[in-house]
Amino acid sequence: MAITEHFELLMLLAILATFFMAWGVGANDAANAIATSVGSKAITLKHALIIAIIFEFLGAFFAGGEVTQTIRKGIIDPDALTGKGDVLILGMLASLLAAGSWLFIASYKGWPVSTTHSIVGAIVGFGAWVLGIDTIYWSKVGIIVSSWIVSPLLAGIIAFLLFSSVKKLILDNPDTYHAATRLVPVYILLTGFIIAMITLTKGLKHIGLDLTIMQSIIFSFAIGLLMMMVGIFFIKRIDRFTHHGQMNHPVERIFSLLMVFTACSMAFAHGSNDVANAVGPLAAIFGVLQNNESVSTQSVTTHWILLIGALGISIGLITMGYRVMATVGQRITALSPSHGFAAELSAATSVVIASGTGLPISTTHTLIGAIIGVGLVHGRQSLNWKTLISIGQSWLITIPAGGFLAILFYYVLAAFFLG
Repeated sequence: MAITEHFELLMLLAILATFFMAWGVGANDAANAIATSVGSKAITLKHALIIAIIFEFLGAFFAGGEVTQTIRKGIIDPDALTGKGDVLILGMLASLLAAGSWLFIASYKGWPVSTTHSIVGAIVGFGAWVLGIDTIYWSKVGIIVSSWIVSPLLAGIIAFLLFSSVKKLILDNPDTYHAATRLVPVYILLTGFIIAMITLTKGLKHIGLDLTIMQSIIFSFAIGLLMMMVGIFFIKRIDRFTHHGQMNHPVERIFSLLMVFTACSMAFAHGSNDVANAVGPLAAIFGVLQNNESVSTQSVTTHWILLIGALGISIGLITMGYRVMATVGQRITALSPSHGFAAELSAATSVVIASGTGLPISTTHTLIGAIIGVGLVHGRQSLNWKTLISIGQSWLITIPAGGFLAILFYYVLAAFFLG
């Protein structure tokens, strides 16, 4: 009996599994986009959630991608799937359930892990066990594993240098307010430029906005200038003589302005990029079922599929995002708005550099590295090493955990659908 005879049941399972995976993306990864804003008290949790829900949804739904190459991501040899549409359907379904399950566990524990590594680990596990070890492009897996070092190291170095400049030029200046009003507009320009670059080159690449690098630079610089002028307007409205404690210092309130913009932009860019981790396998399953088990290397991601991913991310963020936010924003090192700004901008800068040079990178690992870099400016003692060791261990087991769970789910599904 052809597996396509179970079309309705398989589609229902695939939609539910996709929603579950997207929920995990929201609970874990999406929380990272606003964790530093909340942890530094630049934005309240309520306002951060509103910002994140709106911009994650917009990014996922409108810029989430028209074409998702899930089968040919360089992980499994496409030739190994020729004539095995049923294996692909059950493998992708198992991968969604596996990655979603691991993200649920990690989110519950408050571990910030990579959603990309979760789904990649699941696909590698299913592919190696069911199709054979030789069908996996292990060099690609090796590059992904190397991002465990590349991502936090690159962001950490940038964050250390960036916050060192903030500390030396502004925070340690005898007249911090005057120094902030002169120099923060420059940081605003830099922030606008970097965030615009990440959005134009990475976040909007799927909606037909085909800009050259030079065009992206020009547009990004213009956006940075506009943001700088808006920032100067608001900076002038901050009373330099009113402050209640370090976190509400006028200079920190100036940096809080930056955090609102970075939170909006990072949430949009994250939604547009990482929704593919959830909806890509669903697009592949839908394509194979529509084509009577014929396997194609490209699967069109329609708007209803993106809608499932966008809704899942939003609900995951609301229901369990606070656990990862607490870890990233509060348990690694003490953050003020100036710390949070340096960490977020460094993470964004690292992603832009990686996109332009082809370096393997994880947005989650990048942000953690940036926070470590900011903390190291005050010395090793300012970091919570127990939390960092726990996070590192969760990174190491993400790919094998996803792979093991995918194999388990595959055999359960195969026993039911293939007999």
